Amino acid sequence: MKMIHEILEEAEKASGKNDKIKVLQDNQCRELIDILRGGMDDTIEFILPEGAPPLDNLAGKDSLHKKTKNFAYFVKGGPGERISSAEREGMFFDIVKKVHPKEAELLVLMKDKALIKKTNSAHYKGITKKLVSEAFPGLIRK
Repeated sequence: MKMIHEILEEAEKASGKNDKIKVLQDNQCRELIDILRGGMDDTIEFILPEGAPPLDNLAGKDSLHKKTKNFAYFVKGGPGERISSAEREGMFFDIVKKVHPKEAELLVLMKDKALIKKTNSAHYKGITKKLVSEAFPGLIRK
């Protein structure tokens, strides 16, 4: 199974809109959907500090597969509001240090809503809200 950053890189390299959509749809999985929605849907607010935790010397090799189940602890309105910020941040950092460095970077981009840059350009070229909405109708609410 491909890592999530590999799917996004493959979609980025695809030659046209329809090919990009096909790559995303062909690799659809819960984790890809969670990353795209978390990083692009403005109705989802993360209750983690902005910026990256220390990403130096990350030796993780895991994919994000099966790691997104705890994302509910990181969003406003989720169970993470009932635990201390230190515990919540510790849970996030635990995931970050276990995954491949490119997956860790992707987590931070999602959390900081930086998959789409302030200039409305995509971190992964061509992987925009509009494209994701076409690939997965109803995924992004706002």
